[in-house]
Amino acid sequence: MADKRTNNDGSIIIAHLSDLHAGSQHFIPNLLSQAVEEINQLNPDVVIVSGDLTDAGFRQEYKTAKIFLDMVSCDKKVIVPGNHDSRNVGHIHFEEMFGPRSSLLRLPGVTIIGIDSSEPDLDAGRVGRERYKWIEEQFAESEGVKILTLHHHLLPVPGTGRERNIVYDAGDLLEVLVRCNVDLVLSGHKHVPHVWRLENLVACTAGTASSFRLRGKTKPCYNVIYLKKNNIKIYRKYPFGGQELIIDLALNEKLMCKWDRVATQLGT
Repeated sequence: MADKRTNNDGSIIIAHLSDLHAGSQHFIPNLLSQAVEEINQLNPDVVIVSGDLTDAGFRQEYKTAKIFLDMVSCDKKVIVPGNHDSRNVGHIHFEEMFGPRSSLLRLPGVTIIGIDSSEPDLDAGRVGRERYKWIEEQFAESEGVKILTLHHHLLPVPGTGRERNIVYDAGDLLEVLVRCNVDLVLSGHKHVPHVWRLENLVACTAGTASSFRLRGKTKPCYNVIYLKKNNIKIYRKYPFGGQELIIDLALNEKLMCKWDRVATQLGT
C-alpha cells in the first residue's frame, strides 16, 4: 500500500477505536464490522486502538480481535493493551499478534506515542517514572502535533461513578505532558466518551466501539480526529448512526508555524 501521509486538503485523519472486548457476552461483531467498513471508507492516515481488545486476555479472543483489525486497510496503526488484555498473562498474546506494548509513530507534522498503562490482573493503570524520560526524549525531537495514547484515562470521566481506575501516577504524567507541550491524549477504559481541555492539552476518551456494556444512555461509538494547520476537530461517530462534532480547537500560533514548515517539506 502506498504511504499516504496527508489527505488532499492538507489534513491528517486519525480514527480512534477502543474497548472492543472480543469474547465478551456483550461483544457485537456487526458493530465492529460496520466501524471497520466506515473507517476504510474514511481512508485515515492512522488508526489508534486504545486497549481492551479482548475481554479476558485469552488467545482465542486475541485471534478474534486481530481478524477484525486486520480488515482495517490503513497500514499505520498504534495499538496498546488495556487492563482486560493483561489478564491471564494475555500480554504474551498481544506481543505475538500486535507487537510491542508501547510504540512510537512519526508522520510529517505528527508524533504519536503509545504507552502500555496496564498491569497484570489489575483494573487500575500505571505508566511509571521509569518511562517519563523516554516520553520526553521522543516528544523533544518532534515538530507539530504531539499525541499520547494509553488505555487508562488521566482525568475522571463524568457519569462513571466513583473514581477507582484512573492512572495511579496521573498527576506526575500530566506534568510531563504539559512540559512536553503535548496536544492530545487519547484513551478508553470507561466506555463513556468524553473530552477535557486542560490548558493547551486535550484529553479525549473514546467509548466502546463494539460492546453493549454501556453506562446510562451512551451508545457504541469511536472517534475521528482531523488535524489541520490551524485546528483540531474531533468527531464522535456511531456505527450505523452518523456522527457529531465534539470539539473544534484552534492551534496556537507557534504550532501553526511548525505546520507551515511541514507543508513546505511536503510540497503542499
